[in-house]
Amino acid sequence: MAAYDFLIVGAGMAGASLAAALVRRAAGVRVLIVEAEGVAGYHATGRSAAFWTESYGGAGVVPLTLASHAELSRRGVLRARGALTLAREGELARAEGFAQRFADLGVRVAVLDRAACLARVPGLRGGWVGGVWEPDCCDIDVARLHQMYLAEARAGGVELRVSAGLVAAGRDGLGWRVVLADGLEVVAGVVVNAAGAWADDVAARCGARGLGVRPLRRTMVQVRVAGEVSSALPLVLDLGETFYFKPESGRLWLSPHDEALSAAVDAAAEEIDVALAVDRLEGVVDWQVEAVERRWAGLRSFAPDRLPVYGFDGCGLFWFAGQGGFGIQTAPAAAEVGAFLLLGAGDCPVEVGRYRASRFF
Repeated sequence: MAAYDFLIVGAGMAGASLAAALVRRAAGVRVLIVEAEGVAGYHATGRSAAFWTESYGGAGVVPLTLASHAELSRRGVLRARGALTLAREGELARAEGFAQRFADLGVRVAVLDRAACLARVPGLRGGWVGGVWEPDCCDIDVARLHQMYLAEARAGGVELRVSAGLVAAGRDGLGWRVVLADGLEVVAGVVVNAAGAWADDVAARCGARGLGVRPLRRTMVQVRVAGEVSSALPLVLDLGETFYFKPESGRLWLSPHDEALSAAVDAAAEEIDVALAVDRLEGVVDWQVEAVERRWAGLRSFAPDRLPVYGFDGCGLFWFAGQGGFGIQTAPAAAEVGAFLLLGAGDCPVEVGRYRASRFF
């Protein structure tokens, strides 16, 4: 029976980045990643809106986002974009508070008036009176980053098995005995739950209590609009979190910023949410939508307090989950946190206390 130091459940960005961090910190460590799907990164990783912006995810996530920037830059997966969070009439005081809150955390921000917003978003409709500008927002080449982590993990000796989800696991004197969907049985010193929307399900299969990690469906739509979509257009959001959009290869990617509670499934966009996305876009700018060319949905998974969950629970299962919609932009720092907690050595890029799984036990 094959034996490993660490068995990571899930080969998306979370599992791949953690595996790479483990072998980088501890040469010779035996790591197996198991993935239920036939390809790594099929779900949330492959459906990301692909941006890095410091305010996204809230104040509690900012330390992880900031600590990830240097590595993402070094890997060459960032492209300058800028982000503009729009404010409606009557929301200017709220915009100033938003800006101050994140400035206090080290984020570069500026409060803009309507004229400055209009210069960045031509066709901006009346009623939008200002906004908060984040110049450091970038696009992320998600697929490239994910493949980098997988390649580094393999180079360090990590094994990857696809179509081999965890069926059952239990602890004995040797550690964890794990049965996989492809029939393989292995022994592992530690099982890491990096299963995203399936995190609570994996916990149950390990005989552990779930944490209440909830999958929430997020809809994305690609549209063609009349005229040219400028590649210089920023990521555009609003204070009320009712939409965001950005340019992509001459088209526009937009979302109604929905969070519909979902089962852990292969998510698909619903027509009502696609229509809502287009309707909200038309309430922001006077651009004519000529066609909806693509639609998709992904599952963002959140712990009850909407912060990520790293560390051991009372059953000896290691959680690396609950990374919401910010798991891509925080991947470098999160992986180092996970490796630090698993190996018990080296540096940790952030104060980890607020993210520990033990807060739920």
